[in-house]
Amino acid sequence: MKGPVGIWIDHEKAFVVSIENGEEKIICIQSGVEGHFRLSGGSRSATPYGPQEVASERKMDERRKHHLHRYYRKVIHAIGDADRIFVFGPGEAKTEFGKEIKKSKELSCRIAEIEPADKMTERQILAKVRDFFSRD
Repeated sequence: MKGPVGIWIDHEKAFVVSIENGEEKIICIQSGVEGHFRLSGGSRSATPYGPQEVASERKMDERRKHHLHRYYRKVIHAIGDADRIFVFGPGEAKTEFGKEIKKSKELSCRIAEIEPADKMTERQILAKVRDFFSRD
């Protein structure tokens, strides 16, 4: 994508809004990441040295972290070579995504702003991106 790009992102999905020649396009990218949950305890075998089926929280957290990393890379691939990037959204996803962008030498200098925002409809996202880039 060329031109300015706005991204509303959370851990479930990302809306990528590009503005080219005054025309706005919106793409939705689903993450497929499982919800974050805590396991209580685990289960043990009745025999003293039998197999232990203890669910490892660390393993689940690592799996989630790697899945989020792939999701963020997919969004970065979708924005391509955008001129300027505006990232906004609820929760931690926007800052995690910002850190992922900063790992890329080409895109790190193109981040215009990272801003908190609530859950929004597609029309609200389009309006916010349009307003942000019209201020410049």
